[in-house]
Amino acid sequence: MNLKKYIRSIPDFPKKGILFKDITTLLKDKKAFKRAIDGLAKILKNKKIDYIVAAESRGFIFAGALSYKLGCGFVPVRKPGKLPYKTHSHKYSLEYGNDSLEIHQDAFPKNSKVLILDDLLATGGTALALIALAKKLKADIVAVVFLIELIDLKGIEKLKDYPVYSLLKF
Repeated sequence: MNLKKYIRSIPDFPKKGILFKDITTLLKDKKAFKRAIDGLAKILKNKKIDYIVAAESRGFIFAGALSYKLGCGFVPVRKPGKLPYKTHSHKYSLEYGNDSLEIHQDAFPKNSKVLILDDLLATGGTALALIALAKKLKADIVAVVFLIELIDLKGIEKLKDYPVYSLLKF
């Protein structure tokens, strides 16, 4: 099954000049979604992972299913003001602007084996923010994984200190 055919490209979203990769077309197809989760799990089969750290909202979809499949915990990272307990925050740049993310200060114990997950690697800004937040909690970053990598934006170059895996490359 070619999963690329389940990804819809939308020009000029969320702003002019951006070619948005819409994953809702993959998510609504039960076989494609299962194949995506199975594909990510296969990439990670020999990794010891205690927690998956992922950002809202699209990262949550894959992190929840993958953490269940791998038998590890899931730590949600959210936009400011959305987590109810004490947090660490990190500001970062995106392909089309700036943002900030937060993680609970007690999200996992230090030296936990952590997988950073997001649905898409563009410039690497979100992944670097997730790594920075996990590092504040003294995590051991096992790998960084994406459903989609946009090769031309070269975000992977910012992640050269970590093993990086992408299921689909555009």
